[in-house]
Amino acid sequence: MLTAVTCSTRDLAPGDRIASWQRALSRTFVEVEVTVQPGRPWTGELAAERLGTLQIATEEFGPGTILRGARSVAADPRGHILVRRQLDGTALLLQDGRTAELHPGHLAFHDARRPFRIVLPEPQRARILMVPRALLRLEEGQLRSLTAGVVDTADGGAAALLLPLLDGLVDEVTRATATRREQLARTVAEILATVALERIGERPESALWERITASVRARLGETGLTPQDIADQHAISLRYLHRLFQRQGTTVGAWVRTRRLEAAHEELARPDAAHRPIATVAARWGFTSPSHFSRAFRETYGMSPAQWRGAAAGAGATEPAVPRPPTPGTRSD
Repeated sequence: MLTAVTCSTRDLAPGDRIASWQRALSRTFVEVEVTVQPGRPWTGELAAERLGTLQIATEEFGPGTILRGARSVAADPRGHILVRRQLDGTALLLQDGRTAELHPGHLAFHDARRPFRIVLPEPQRARILMVPRALLRLEEGQLRSLTAGVVDTADGGAAALLLPLLDGLVDEVTRATATRREQLARTVAEILATVALERIGERPESALWERITASVRARLGETGLTPQDIADQHAISLRYLHRLFQRQGTTVGAWVRTRRLEAAHEELARPDAAHRPIATVAARWGFTSPSHFSRAFRETYGMSPAQWRGAAAGAGATEPAVPRPPTPGTRSD
């Protein structure tokens, strides 16, 4: 659902402007305090659209200061990540002991869970994206090292390619249909995650691969584990998920099948599972058909599950030499 929020101080009485502007920013983003220098003229213009999981806003304000102090953090538990894309003028973003001096074209992240300050020495305009922290798929330590750092297309790398694309996608999100809007919002989050990982010195695709495969290993027993489900969990497109696995020389289905066979192979060899029915072991690792499991097991290991269990029991602590499943970089079906 798209909900528009607008606020302007132009038509308000001078004595009402600061309080009204502070309420508008706090309602739209997170609770903050606003200050301006006495005697200096200023105005505030805000246009925001809530697009499901993503919020996009354009803010015109200055000169003045926006502060989210410890008291505001305690009073307002919202923990979104705010992404500031400077359009006109200058802004100073201070958080976690760092200061980002933002000029037109620059981008910076700041975390609503911790205090921050934005100093606006002149009238300026910025686009601000408010993103649930889970969509960026970053650890808390990574987020803390990311804040108040300038991302600039002049630095080259992913930012030079992705920031112009980000601007185009944000414009498209606001015009799209409801169904398409959510898909585009996820793509925007994916781009921001890639830019963020490069900013902190991580290899974006490698880190994403590690997160995906770790989460899939933890869910091998779920029969409903599908490529679409995996893509949704990590806020990426199905097409991108398939491309990640293709670059590893495999497919999503083949990789999951191999990991399930490995887990069943290991369990069948354990003494504490000696009396557990083979069909139960197969179901435990996501195989809904015992016959399919037995066939896949024989194709991979050169013997049936029952034969492997017997061989492992006879060998005791020494595992007999049998073929191992293919490595993650090879296809298994």
